[in-house]
Amino acid sequence: MKLNLDKISTEIQEYLKSLGIAIFHGQERNGEELATLHWDSVRRPDYHEFVAAAEAAGVKLVNMFVNEFVSELVDDALDRVSELPREERREVEQRLRDLRGYAGKVCQIELSFDLGQRVYLFELRTEWFDELNDLVYELNDGVDDDEDPLSGGYFSKN
Repeated sequence: MKLNLDKISTEIQEYLKSLGIAIFHGQERNGEELATLHWDSVRRPDYHEFVAAAEAAGVKLVNMFVNEFVSELVDDALDRVSELPREERREVEQRLRDLRGYAGKVCQIELSFDLGQRVYLFELRTEWFDELNDLVYELNDGVDDDEDPLSGGYFSKN
């Protein structure tokens, strides 16, 4: 399923506003030290259900992180392509160049709220962003399984 997260981001903001839920436009929260419970966005990708759960819990403030894709991520990955065997290099370089065309598009949306000592988190990511994440992971080759190669305050792996 191809997601248009630019459109969905706007829809979410309008929906939250219509329910009287305030939006805090904050940073990514995936990976915080607090106990985080992740919504199953693979089987239940409709943000309305997550918001309904928040509303039922009495939540009046939702953190919203919208990640806009920047081409510098592709540039950084291209700098590491030279380490690949020649036959793989061309294919990876071409795919990375294709991904550069998504610059300026929303690649990730994260909604979260706090309740008690837990963070409840909903995340949507585009397929092409996951593909880039996989390519970078392969290029890094030494990254821990739990670590997201595109992390560092910008991205998360769900």
